[in-house]
This record gives sequence, structure tokens and C-alpha cells, in this order.
Amino acid sequence: MNAPRDVIYDDYLGQALKDPAEAAAYIEATLEMDDPAALLVALRQVAKAHGMAEVARRADVGDKTLFKALSAGGNPTLATVHKVLHAVGLRLSVVPQHA
Repeated sequence: MNAPRDVIYDDYLGQALKDPAEAAAYIEATLEMDDPAALLVALRQVAKAHGMAEVARRADVGDKTLFKALSAGGNPTLATVHKVLHAVGLRLSVVPQHA
């Protein structure tokens, strides 16, 4: 029996997002969408790929706090975003906007 396509995609995405370069590209692409909800989904997917409990531990954020911040209705602070990115081997940077 074949697994549904979305399960296969989730597995593939989870494996791919363990690679810092892939995770950075994924988050950067969502930033270009200028959609905070999409960014939240991307951060959640990257954190899930690394194991939410492990990310919470590395970020020095409570499990429940992290789950709430990255939930569909979450509104993480910049400090939380910074901690999560750092916990998965990424960092926030700013570049000039292209005209």
C-alpha cells in the first residue's frame, strides 16, 4: 500500500529542513511572500524537522511556550524567533531591498 502523497511530502520536507542551507532557503522564500502566516508555518516546519522538544531546549524556551508561539494563531516575539533560528543553526540577517 502506498502512503498518501502529503505524508511522503511531509517526510521529505522534514528530512530536507534538517539541512541548514535548505532551511534557510525555505524561510527566505516565505519571507519574500510578505505573509506573516506563511513565515510562521515555515518556522514551525523547521522546528518540527529538528524536533520541537529539542529546539525548545536549545532555545531555552519552554515546550508549551514554543508550541504556542509557533501555532497557527501564534505571535512569536522577535526574541523567540531569534532563539528558534539559533537553535536550528540559523541566524536572522537584513539585506538591502532590491529595487
